[in-house]
Amino acid sequence: MADRSVASCRRPTRACVAALALLLVTVPSTGRAAEPGPRLFVHVMPWYEAPPTASGWGWHWTMNRFDPGAPAAGERSIASHYTPAIGPYDSSDPHVIEYQTLSMRVAGVDGLIVDWYGREDFRDWPALHRATERIVAGAERAGLSFAVCYEDQTVTALVDAGRLPAARRVEHAAGELRWVVEGWCRRPAYARVGGKPLLLSFGHEGLDDAEWSLVLEKVGTPLAYLGEHRRRPAADGAFDWPLPREGVAATHAFGERSRGWPLVLPVAYPRFHDIYAEAGVHESWGRIDDAGGGTFRETLRVALGSGAGMVQVATWNDWGEGTQIEPSREFGSRDLALLQEVRREREEAFPWEPADLLLPQRLLEARRAGGDAGRLDRAAAAIVAGDRTLARRLVPPAAGN
Repeated sequence: MADRSVASCRRPTRACVAALALLLVTVPSTGRAAEPGPRLFVHVMPWYEAPPTASGWGWHWTMNRFDPGAPAAGERSIASHYTPAIGPYDSSDPHVIEYQTLSMRVAGVDGLIVDWYGREDFRDWPALHRATERIVAGAERAGLSFAVCYEDQTVTALVDAGRLPAARRVEHAAGELRWVVEGWCRRPAYARVGGKPLLLSFGHEGLDDAEWSLVLEKVGTPLAYLGEHRRRPAADGAFDWPLPREGVAATHAFGERSRGWPLVLPVAYPRFHDIYAEAGVHESWGRIDDAGGGTFRETLRVALGSGAGMVQVATWNDWGEGTQIEPSREFGSRDLALLQEVRREREEAFPWEPADLLLPQRLLEARRAGGDAGRLDRAAAAIVAGDRTLARRLVPPAAGN
């Protein structure tokens, strides 16, 4: 949601919301037995840059205010009220991607939806695209499904910067999505709805309704397209998103408003606590309290009870807005343990327990320490296969134990 001139982010003129009840979701097998209930997807931000993978700290860790490399005494070092359990990281680091996707598997997540800014050589978008490609490959290795959320505000940004003639807005977006179809949608792991590849788009500063209708027509391949907050004329439905100034009440209201839509993707989230005011980016969008885990439990209950075939958690790792469920120093793996609880309720054979949520982090620590690559590869494969006994035996103990 942050507005900025040098790095990518969602920039709605108001906080994002969207919803839809996804009724017919077809996703590829991940090696698990079929289970009832909606599929659990997490929304992933690919925009973090950090040494040594990158040459310096990216905007999403600094917001031009914080210094992760040399924090002043007593001051926050990153652009977040919270700190990743593994420390600030680079989204394209293969070891980090392995840690994230294996954490998703152990938590019982079925897939991820990546925020994608396209392929244009502008701002930090090339780095985001490279990270997205690596995240997609990591999801496939972990047996997860994946889909794309296209940031169509990029079209407006290119026009405003003089990089794209306004008359070519539709042509540019259609070209980007044709690349998505050819590059990603044909892969077995790409999520489908009623046989059509799933596509989301954010915001209100990108393509208008008429442009989206033309874009989808020019793409040529039928897509299960979902817009944010409301159902566009060309869309199959919409997806919900936290509204920090309205709170959890907006999540309940969306369920009522979206009744009768062909497709609905409800949202669950743990909190909303952005750092934009402290960073000097703009005023805060507002706040939704964590409520000791109660917010996530309530929104997850509403989403799972909606009758939708798929639920999106917002988010896996938007640290700037504080909506992350990725393990943190403040909350540990608490939110992932709740997903395990949900999974266990509908799948008796689900192999993982809360203590196992530390396995991916211990594996990452061993990778960073230069541990036995062959053993660690086998440990990762055991986690993907759901072999808890073997994974526990192969993953090294935490440092100092």
